[in-house]
Amino acid sequence: MRHSTSRALWPSERGPRVEVQRLDSRFAAYRDAVGLDPALEFHSLRRSYITHLIEDGHDPLFVQQQVGHDHASTTAIYTCVSSDFRTRSLRRVLDATIEAALRPGRTS
Repeated sequence: MRHSTSRALWPSERGPRVEVQRLDSRFAAYRDAVGLDPALEFHSLRRSYITHLIEDGHDPLFVQQQVGHDHASTTAIYTCVSSDFRTRSLRRVLDATIEAALRPGRTS
């Protein structure tokens, strides 16, 4: 819904669009009020959303389309999966590889 000449993202209930700076400053005020890390920013919510979709097993192409990225590499930049998720993923691949290698009738 962004207009090409404006940094505004969403229309408000009053008609004009909400500026990114307004969202950032409001988020920062709430973040500071509850004592969260100052490095946390409004855009962190987008990164979290993408990461949770990936960790919950959603198809990466679905996630890419959901957030409007043209390229999978952009979505990958936003994805900050946990070390636990990486360990589980690696374990799953290793288990499947070992199972295939030990399967009777393997030809190679």
